[in-house]
Amino acid sequence: MKLEQYQSAIESSNIISKTDIFGIITFVNDEFCKISGYSKEELVGKNHNIVRHPDVPASSFKQLWQTILQKQTYKSTVKNLAKDGSTFYVNTTVFPILDENGDIEEFIAIRYDVTESVRLSEALITKDEELEELNATLEQRVQEQTKALMELNQTLEERIKEEVEKNREKDRFLFQQSRLASMGEMIANIAHQWRQPLSELNITLYKMNKLYRLQNEGKGVEFEDSYTHAKKIVSKMSETIEDFRNFFSPDRQSEDFALSLVAQEAMDIMRGTLEKNEIEMRLNVKSDAHIRGYFNEFSQVLINLINNTIDAFCHNNIKNRLIYIEIDTSALGDAIIKVCDNAGGIEEAILDKIFEPYFTTKHASAGTGLGLYMSKMIINNSMKGFIVAANCNDGVCFTITIPLVKE
Repeated sequence: MKLEQYQSAIESSNIISKTDIFGIITFVNDEFCKISGYSKEELVGKNHNIVRHPDVPASSFKQLWQTILQKQTYKSTVKNLAKDGSTFYVNTTVFPILDENGDIEEFIAIRYDVTESVRLSEALITKDEELEELNATLEQRVQEQTKALMELNQTLEERIKEEVEKNREKDRFLFQQSRLASMGEMIANIAHQWRQPLSELNITLYKMNKLYRLQNEGKGVEFEDSYTHAKKIVSKMSETIEDFRNFFSPDRQSEDFALSLVAQEAMDIMRGTLEKNEIEMRLNVKSDAHIRGYFNEFSQVLINLINNTIDAFCHNNIKNRLIYIEIDTSALGDAIIKVCDNAGGIEEAILDKIFEPYFTTKHASAGTGLGLYMSKMIINNSMKGFIVAANCNDGVCFTITIPLVKE
């Protein structure tokens, strides 16, 4: 009685068929008829290749027969053709049934429908191809815009030099042209800042590409997380450009924000590069601090400091890599955020020059020397604070001090 119950349970939840040793169908259950579109009368007595899909190579069936005729179990995901010409996919397990003498008496196949999963995997592959095309297009557009911005910056600098020489005694004219020079530096910094978000985007899309090719069930959540992270980086690029465009605008509005939030956002954006370079990132909020200023600009300051540290780790071949961010408040009513590392520090001879415009120890293709200069401008002008650097504990520590928001 129990055996009959077990058999009923299996047949009601799986797609089952039996064949003789020549592949002629001797039994099918209702689920087999349902998915194939054939009746039992149409199937029993026919060769099992009645549902064979023409796309499946003959080598697959050769491997199947070689396996089961050796009295071994065969497992595979099989593409089949229904009576109405539609395609369905089943995860199939075929095993031989032996008689008392150990000879093969018949074969039984148990399947379950995975058509929807296979179609979802195909859709993900298609989306992957679309994302690869988008990435290639985006990179090309960024390169074109970067080139145009650098050309514009060079043109602005040349114009400023010419006008300064012609109108050295005209203070008002000099002031206007120096503003253009600063804007030119801002534009160059935008191009510099684009490189890192684009690298983050490439890393994220690469992870997505690997994820799709796994083609396992239950990966939808991971796919959405990676895709959301990529969109967040692109959005951050756009916000950064807009912030720098409005840098000199007298109408822009500052806001109150917590240092812990802006630090966490910078860490999230840099997550892919930190993992790729095997860097541990720690955030210690001793006392969260609220300041008034421009959230996105301050985020760019932290990203620039982290990015410089990553370059130092790679240049100095540091093994155990750590970036430590600490947030606290002082008794004087200031917010203090420290960004420290163990990347080997900065030569004392140049430590006092690192915030000067165009000063850099990197190759020309890797930096313009504007990152720390722009960071200092943002801290001094937008946040009414100051930033200093000092060597400590086999690395460098940048300390940013900004007035707290008054309650």
